Parts: sequence; structure tokens; C-alpha cells
Amino acid sequence: MSKLSLIVAAALMAAPMGAALAQSTTTTTTTESWSPDQGQELTKTWTTNKYTSSTVQNFQPEVGVEVPTTVTAYPLPQNITIPERERYSYTVIDNRPVVFDTTTRKVVHTW
Repeated sequence: MSKLSLIVAAALMAAPMGAALAQSTTTTTTTESWSPDQGQELTKTWTTNKYTSSTVQNFQPEVGVEVPTTVTAYPLPQNITIPERERYSYTVIDNRPVVFDTTTRKVVHTW
């Protein structure tokens, strides 16, 4: 077998292992954990409490992206029932609720 063939074969064998390692370090919730009703509840809460919406230049809130420390974190309302509720906070960016993991500040859901 040529050197090129050996390199290609090794890369193909290692690729699934690398993907498995990457997956094991991802900490997000599934979309089944968050409903449109919960998004509406968060919107109702922040408008009722007159929380301000942040605008962050060059930031697009997407699952897995770290929320800047410059935005204010709010606790989830008591009527939002999800597993490990205390693990999450939310903020409002461009008038959209964004839920994130408080330990990593990574976005877990947006509406």
C-alpha cells in the first residue's frame, strides 16, 4: 500500500473517533425541552418586568454560541418547568428571548 493510501485509511478510521470526542463535550438541551409557549412566557415576563433588550454588535444568538458577559442574565420564571431549571438563565437580545447555560454561558435555545 502506498503512503498516500495509508494516510487516507488512517484519516478515515480516526474521523468517527474525533466526531465522538467532539460530541461528548457538547452541552446543550434538545429542542423538545423548549416549547413556543415557554418562549411566549419569557417574552411576557420580560415585558411585564420592563427588562431591557440588548443589542450586541456582531453577535447572532445560536445554539452553542457563548453569550457575551455584557448582557444581563435573568432567572427563568417559576412557571417554566424543565429538567435542571436552576442551571439556566435567559436574556433578551434584539427583542428575542435567549436561554443559556449559566455555567458555560452557551445558548441552548432561542425563539
